[in-house]
Amino acid sequence: MPPKWMVCMTDDTNSPDPSGASAAVLVDETHVHTLEELQAEVAKWKALSRKNETAFKAASTELDGIRQSAMSDQERAIEAARTEARTAALSEVGNRLVEAELRASAAAVGATLPAAEFLNTAAFLGADGSPDTERISAFVSTLPKSPVEPVYDQSLGLGRQGAVSGQYTRDDLSRMTRAERIEARKAGKLDALMRGDI
Repeated sequence: MPPKWMVCMTDDTNSPDPSGASAAVLVDETHVHTLEELQAEVAKWKALSRKNETAFKAASTELDGIRQSAMSDQERAIEAARTEARTAALSEVGNRLVEAELRASAAAVGATLPAAEFLNTAAFLGADGSPDTERISAFVSTLPKSPVEPVYDQSLGLGRQGAVSGQYTRDDLSRMTRAERIEARKAGKLDALMRGDI
């Protein structure tokens, strides 16, 4: 009978971990796997996955080579023309995409882009004609940040702007006690009088 696996969370206060945090362990009927063993297993499978990916790319390249050798001269010429047309179309559209990516990345981090005539957008294109986001991000990170413009009150200095409602006049002020005047000032009911609007 194959071993039964299960994941347990340990809460051992006598563990060598000074933080006393719980650790995940994998338990089978014969052995308890520690976190380090599990991490080593994950690293092993990642390495195998990378190895398989590399082998797949090599096999795909070899298959493309076999297909190319099996083609007639006319088929090769047609395939080369297709590839050239696709690359030209992607690079034309790619330049526009690179400009858009640059603007979006710069806006996201608050950087200022140089003028378009000073940018070589072809330098940010990948081999397939699409934008290379890593190069774009690296370039944008070197740009200077835009200075933050202060926000000013647009009505500053325009004078009185319509009727003043809820404000006390000089006549009202003459009938008020000192405590009432202090409260009115705190409530902003004397602002128009203090500005000279009334």
